[in-house]
Amino acid sequence: MSELLVDFITSLDGYASGEGWPGFWGLEGPEYLAWLGEQPEVTYLMGANTYRLMSGFASGEVPKGQDEFRPEEEASVDQLTQASKVVFSSSLEEPLTWANSTLVRDDAVEAVRAMKSSRSGLLSTIGSLSLSRSLLRAGLVDRFRVVMFPVITGATGEERIYDGYPDVALEMIEHRTFDGRIQLVEYEPRVLEHPPLGTPA
Repeated sequence: MSELLVDFITSLDGYASGEGWPGFWGLEGPEYLAWLGEQPEVTYLMGANTYRLMSGFASGEVPKGQDEFRPEEEASVDQLTQASKVVFSSSLEEPLTWANSTLVRDDAVEAVRAMKSSRSGLLSTIGSLSLSRSLLRAGLVDRFRVVMFPVITGATGEERIYDGYPDVALEMIEHRTFDGRIQLVEYEPRVLEHPPLGTPA
């Protein structure tokens, strides 16, 4: 049976990106990059918007506000190109041009439920805020990981991650600091039907 990870990189105030900022907010360091390179093989899950954005980067489109990719960004995109990817969309057309990408038109929640029961290995979202929210709400997420970069993007932040989420209890299973400034926290999530009553034991 597969394990499902929702994996976000965020600003401290919970934005997935910021207008005019480079990838990783320009704050990645050698420890963090080395950790990225050590990650196990994974099948990435994404929606149409993330696919369009990331496949554009893979084909050479540079993010708005940049003249060229930094080496760290190129390495990240190259890793994604080599990885297996499942794209959930009713608007994209086959064949998908980004290597190692499979298009699924079925309901994403039911498709991922079937993938979890029939496969082994790790499934992980990348970006895809609405997909991640739907999978969490359906109780399919085994681990919820956030890597927070030390920046507040109150004026330029885009893609608020947690809008529309249910209440979720989080039990910490991992935490780590990279390069003295980047904080990883990882949890087992439990969706709540209502706020807990009384004081936690």
